[in-house]
Amino acid sequence: MRHRTRLACLVLIAGTALAAAPRTPPPSPPAGPAPAARPGPFPTEEIVRILGAAGTWNQAERVYKVPFPRTDVPVSVDGWPLPPFMGLTSWVAFESAGGAQVMMMGDLVLFQDEVQDALGALLDTGAEVTALHNHFMFDDPRVFFMHVGGTGAPEKLAAAVQAAFEAVRARRAAQREPPAASGRRPVPKSALDGAVLAAALGVPGQSRDGMFKAVFGRKARHGGAEIGAEMGLNTWAGFAGTQEDAVVDGDFAMREGELQGVLKTLRQGSIDVVAIHQHMTGEEPRMIFLHYWGRGPAAHLAQVVRQAVGLLAP
Repeated sequence: MRHRTRLACLVLIAGTALAAAPRTPPPSPPAGPAPAARPGPFPTEEIVRILGAAGTWNQAERVYKVPFPRTDVPVSVDGWPLPPFMGLTSWVAFESAGGAQVMMMGDLVLFQDEVQDALGALLDTGAEVTALHNHFMFDDPRVFFMHVGGTGAPEKLAAAVQAAFEAVRARRAAQREPPAASGRRPVPKSALDGAVLAAALGVPGQSRDGMFKAVFGRKARHGGAEIGAEMGLNTWAGFAGTQEDAVVDGDFAMREGELQGVLKTLRQGSIDVVAIHQHMTGEEPRMIFLHYWGRGPAAHLAQVVRQAVGLLAP
């Protein structure tokens, strides 16, 4: 009997503690000096100064990681308010790469209208963008996740990440709520000359209802067999609209070492990057796929696509 009474008391105490526990996500890390944990082999205090936020030193992995919860814009997933703790936290981590260099990796939480700003800031300051995709369905506003990386001086890599954050802050300062659409005028009825675009791209294509599409095939091996364009290993570009006001969308199939060059070429040509991911597993060599969307004069869009295609190995 005494045993049952003690057990009931313990259950009551535990239930009371759980009920009293806070249900909000943990607060953002305060700006200021690095934690008093054992210092790393690189200047974490400089990273803190540049990023304006302190992180945590993991002695077992010898990694310094700084989180940045997105608390400025409320997000719901399927109607449920999503706390930053449940997947809306940007982060960047640093690990020694030997000598004075570090390897940096991270994941930035971005809204649709912030993606191109952050992409440009990272590429312009020497960082790499390695993936871009979604993590949720029925999210409002829509959220994208940009994976970043790089190897070099810690202060330069931290400055690259900070440049991306500054671009995001400037975008949100200009418009607090992320828009659901660009606000641009509708695309005009398609009336493109396929022969002109084929000449600009350097390959034949298909025309339909005033639109045009061209495909650039690639080769790889998968499961001991050779695969190519018809099995989905291709770069393609589709055009619609008019010669003066056209849109282009498509997909680049790239080897890993080709990604950064294609990203920079598309950005310099004012073509937006909308996804970076893989389409298959086990292929040799490994292929990365990049989806894009651009608007402008058809000849300009075709020229940019051809320049980017020119960076791909035969």
